[in-house]
Amino acid sequence: MIRPEFNVSRMMRAIGLLAAMIILVTSAGLAQSSKDKEKLQQTKKKLEDEIRYTNEMLEKTKKTRETSLNRINILNRQIHSREALIRTINRELDEVQVTMIADSIRIGRMSKQLQAMRSEYARMITYAYRMMNGRSRLMFIFSARDFNQAYVRLKYYQQYAEYRRRQADKIESTRKAIDAHRRELEAVRLQKTTLVQAKQSEKQKLDREKDEKAVAVKELSSKEKQLMATLKTKQQAAQRLENAIEKLIAEEIRAADARKSKSKTGTGAASKTLPEGSIMDFTPAEKELSASFSSNRGKLPWPCDQGFVSSDFGEHVHPVLEHVKVRNNGIDITTGQRSAVKAVFGGKVSRVMSLTGLNQVVIIRHGAYLTVYSNLGEVSVRDGQEVAVRQVIGKVYAAPGDQKSELHFELWHGKVIQDPETWLAGR
Repeated sequence: MIRPEFNVSRMMRAIGLLAAMIILVTSAGLAQSSKDKEKLQQTKKKLEDEIRYTNEMLEKTKKTRETSLNRINILNRQIHSREALIRTINRELDEVQVTMIADSIRIGRMSKQLQAMRSEYARMITYAYRMMNGRSRLMFIFSARDFNQAYVRLKYYQQYAEYRRRQADKIESTRKAIDAHRRELEAVRLQKTTLVQAKQSEKQKLDREKDEKAVAVKELSSKEKQLMATLKTKQQAAQRLENAIEKLIAEEIRAADARKSKSKTGTGAASKTLPEGSIMDFTPAEKELSASFSSNRGKLPWPCDQGFVSSDFGEHVHPVLEHVKVRNNGIDITTGQRSAVKAVFGGKVSRVMSLTGLNQVVIIRHGAYLTVYSNLGEVSVRDGQEVAVRQVIGKVYAAPGDQKSELHFELWHGKVIQDPETWLAGR
């Protein structure tokens, strides 16, 4: 009589162990999925904020009658952000689809478990009705050989009754869990519908922006001579800046060499000029500053609190003249008018100067590194001044015609030009 109960107990323990393993694996998957969802939400919010910002800038460019290269740059950025947003929504939809499949599988599995438990419970009730009524139970107990056997049989009845109660509780809790998962699945289905609608809306906006860009490019393409003249002026300004930086570096090398010679000889005589390609002989403090700057690669703050890169580092195709390639020694950051410009690291102002085509320029030395901030309308630092990280050094120049407000930012290591975006922190 007792053996069938022990078989049922072993079976239920095995089922319980298997269920625990399934729950453990599922929980780990859900935890990872939760992290992925949070990351997607952060990316989505960032892109939506950027699109709102470029929308505001596009509205400002509409105040001017003529289509400008600045407007096309903003449209390019907005299209790029919109495409990235659609990709993010697609990833969200993939996550939702996976969640829906997992929920459906979980509900199906739990429904089968519930059916099995209900069938087992029905058999237990039938068995109890047939074999364990009051009279049969007393006869079974009193027919024992001795007191110990009678006690064991009594405990068996108690354990069987407790087991039936636990089974009833499990059936009820499983039913509630299935109902909860069904509600979750319905919520996920609603989320999927919302995402699909958002995706369709973003695609429609993207198509309109591409059409608007095509019209703007066509309009500007008819002004090729004017664009070539503007490009030439910009390239000349870039070359003047490069020459000024190289001249500054050479002067600093000579000055450092003169200080070194004076400290060795005790006289005011300067040593002969260092050969081409030489680097400055830095003090221990400057070497420490260089090491600190280098260790912050990929973590430097942006020189503007808001804005986007409208022209990347290196050589790339002109946004309108497809047969023309342009070269950029840094990055151009389109930002709000008269936006504050901040030092990306602590250092010393090497030079404040004015250059045709680039307005005011501030160059800050950080040991072996230089950061260059061009196209400033206002400057709030002076030559030789020590500056701290994120200290305001000026404001971006605001072009009166097309509402353009763009900072040109460069980063040098010795005489080697660097890609600033690889040094700046991600936004």
